[in-house]
Amino acid sequence: MEVILLERVENLGQMGDVVKVKSGYARNYLLPRQKALRANEDNKKVFEERRVELEARNLERKKEAEEAAKKINGASFVLIRQSSEMGVLYGSVSTRDIAEAASEGGVKIERSQVRLDKPLKSLGVFTIRLMLHPEVDTKIDINIARSEDEAERQARGENVLASPEEQAAAEEEAAAEEEAAAETPEFFDEGAGAAVASEEEAAGEEGEGKTE
Repeated sequence: MEVILLERVENLGQMGDVVKVKSGYARNYLLPRQKALRANEDNKKVFEERRVELEARNLERKKEAEEAAKKINGASFVLIRQSSEMGVLYGSVSTRDIAEAASEGGVKIERSQVRLDKPLKSLGVFTIRLMLHPEVDTKIDINIARSEDEAERQARGENVLASPEEQAAAEEEAAAEEEAAAETPEFFDEGAGAAVASEEEAAGEEGEGKTE
């Protein structure tokens, strides 16, 4: 089926483009969401008559989306889920779950704005892309953990699946690195040291010459 796009559609085309798509995609998504019209002669005339109006509306929505993107870019939201000892979720996290978590956190988004290649099925912190407008996207973090405490630890970069022994070893290693860094002089000029040594050698040679 051929349609006229009423706005930019990712991986498909720009406003005003006539593109060929699958009938199901057009009937179930593009047409009911008013993202396109069937590409017949009558609708082509309708589009040209409404082009200025559509472009103005698109520009207004784009500005609103850009403002929203600035506010929420990099925001983090927690999802509490049960998992196996290996961190595999009992179930999965979908676009709906992400949209609900963001909304509960004060950021109103639609599941259709969430770009997820596949459902999330493990614990961890994941960066998720949001399309707030056909020309504006942003990113948020989804922190999937078994408890609020684990979520906080994951946010700090800790491995919540590590055994107590592994965690203790990691903490000892980090502490040792910090101690070593504290003991190392902040400034050390190898050239300056070499220059001092050269001056001492020169002074020694000069003294030997005078003795002779």
